[in-house]
Amino acid sequence: MVGVIEVEAGDRDRYLASRRDQVVATLAEAGCLDYSYAADAGDPARVRLLERWESMADLVAHVAALRSADPPAGPSVPSRMAEVTLYEARPVRAPWG
Repeated sequence: MVGVIEVEAGDRDRYLASRRDQVVATLAEAGCLDYSYAADAGDPARVRLLERWESMADLVAHVAALRSADPPAGPSVPSRMAEVTLYEARPVRAPWG
């Protein structure tokens, strides 16, 4: 899964900090191979989300847990836009390898 989140440029670091606990918890979930939020190097208002899951069932369980959880405590950092796209992929040999 790949996502793009846009926030006010001055709020990006606070947005990323607000996701730290979620990242740590998600990385501990069954089937989570990678879960990260990162600052976009070319746009000070953009955050990138990357998720990799071992199976679709693991991703479905993750989403269900997020939906049933209490909202996070502390100040919320509003986003201007959020877009997430789910891809199904399989590893292939790199053309340079």
